[in-house]
Amino acid sequence: MKYATHPLALLGVVVLAVLFGRIIPAWTLSLATVAASKALVALGIVVLARTGNVSFGQGLFYAGGGYGVALIAITFGVTDAVAQVLIGAVFGGLLGLIIGPLIARYTGIFFGMLTLALSMVLYGALVKTTILGGSDGFNVGRPTLFGAVFNDPREADFMLYAVSIVATGLAGIFATILFRSQFGLTSLAVRENNLRVEYLGTSANRIVTINFVIAATFAGASGALALMAQRHIDPEFAYWTTSGEFVFVAVLAGTQSVAAVFVSALALELVRSFSNLYLPNTWQLVLGVFLLAVILFLPRGIGSLWSGKKRKVSEPRPDAAIAEKGSAS
Repeated sequence: MKYATHPLALLGVVVLAVLFGRIIPAWTLSLATVAASKALVALGIVVLARTGNVSFGQGLFYAGGGYGVALIAITFGVTDAVAQVLIGAVFGGLLGLIIGPLIARYTGIFFGMLTLALSMVLYGALVKTTILGGSDGFNVGRPTLFGAVFNDPREADFMLYAVSIVATGLAGIFATILFRSQFGLTSLAVRENNLRVEYLGTSANRIVTINFVIAATFAGASGALALMAQRHIDPEFAYWTTSGEFVFVAVLAGTQSVAAVFVSALALELVRSFSNLYLPNTWQLVLGVFLLAVILFLPRGIGSLWSGKKRKVSEPRPDAAIAEKGSAS
């Protein structure tokens, strides 16, 4: 493993990113928190996409984690930010563990449409459930951190920023290790030819299920981060446009690099913020043009900007490979 992508080096990058929050303007803290939250869901979609499947219903686990945290916070008074992220991850992972084995046998568009349908079923149920606030949702209290209460808005924003960066950064380190592991390489094999994987004695459905549970866990933790940032939750968490936005980030990033997911999420929030500021009536058009430009000029995603160069450098030249083969013979 290269030093630049060693887990300890990546952990140092996460710490630097947290400290960087002390010097950036206050308005960027909220933007970066939202970007990190969405990057966490998109990272799960990238993990799942390495098996050849794309989920259009991650809002199901995003809302599941958010509502689960909200109910625990109101019922038992749990307000600690770290505990809420862990609770959201558990709720999302449990939902993924229930649903994953049921849909792992499907592939392609059937997989995507089924996840979207399940997300919309949850949305409809939440809208009709008055005990959960119906279509209006409900509010939750201000989060704390290890018992400390943050009354200053700047300090409160920095706390949420730090928690979101650490949570998303740790998930990114985990994904980096996962992609290079035997399991991660097997996931790519499932995408290329799942029958050959079955012939080798490995269950392709099990590989898809595990990746699905990981993606659901990430989405549940992200729902907890979004709940803490907004201090409000409603059925829109499970709506199809919310899930589509996560897929938007994943498409921008591609499956080449974990870091590309964070760059894509931040780029999306910057484009949305400035286009909404200067072009309030046509900001959706700006986002659409931005996505089309990335698809046309970077068909493998933003991550191909640097991962493609690394691949070209690491690959031996054809003449060198021929010379090596000749000397071996």
